[in-house]
Amino acid sequence: MNPAAPSWLLAEVRRARRGEGRARADATERVVAAHRLSTVCETARCPNRGECFSARTATFLILGEVCTRGCAFCAVTHGKPTHPEKEEPARLARAVGELGLAHVVITSVTRDDLPDGGASHFGRVVTALRKTCPGVKVELLVPDFAGSDAALAVVVAARPDVLAHNVETVPRLYPRVRQGAVYERSLHLLRRAKALDGSLPTKSGLMLGLGETGEEVESALLDLAGARCDLLTVGQYLAPSPFHASVERYVELEEFEAWRVKAKGMGFRSVAAAPLVRSSYKAPLFLATLA
Repeated sequence: MNPAAPSWLLAEVRRARRGEGRARADATERVVAAHRLSTVCETARCPNRGECFSARTATFLILGEVCTRGCAFCAVTHGKPTHPEKEEPARLARAVGELGLAHVVITSVTRDDLPDGGASHFGRVVTALRKTCPGVKVELLVPDFAGSDAALAVVVAARPDVLAHNVETVPRLYPRVRQGAVYERSLHLLRRAKALDGSLPTKSGLMLGLGETGEEVESALLDLAGARCDLLTVGQYLAPSPFHASVERYVELEEFEAWRVKAKGMGFRSVAAAPLVRSSYKAPLFLATLA
């Protein structure tokens, strides 16, 4: 049973869902639909969808809308995916050009059914974007590729501008919240990405409110700092439906600020911590802080 959300948080969610302009949000939606693309904004029921779409931005979801895993916090459909579409990278690149994006975030469902976890498809997407939209900043939010260093190497070789992978929560909660994932495997991915390309900015994120303790959050932040993670996001978990993991508590603004200050003290180059912060929320502004 989810506790009642505080009124200030409900007001923030309403504002984000409303966005700043229905006409602009509709225009973004039309471009996405015209190119037969998916966004995590819609499939994961992100509370910031209206705000992002009205700013003509979106986080694109590649490799289908069906995930081979069923994380308890995620609204993406779990099941047997279809074969990747060869034309998807070109369609996505055309949409990015039509939207006029200077920074694009691309993520995917987890594809444990594919030999490389979809890494080569990520590479083709980056190649298509470089060809069609020269100068665009490309941020990839990748799955763990089942721990395959070879798959990760393919993605790093494509030379994205940011490589993100979320640990999502503290290790004690993985069996309940992230079935099929392994905390240490996620840390290894971030460490390995830096070993492959020390200049590549890496990014990760945590959700609060799932039942973690302060000591566990601090330990996870230290683990991420030890993996040389550059960018950190910390946000409030919001259950996408009554059938997903329950919210255990709503975190106050002061606590988010305290975690931001503590994380900066640990050496993260940039930290965003607030209730509606998500991994790709306002990503261009976030990356600009590294300049």
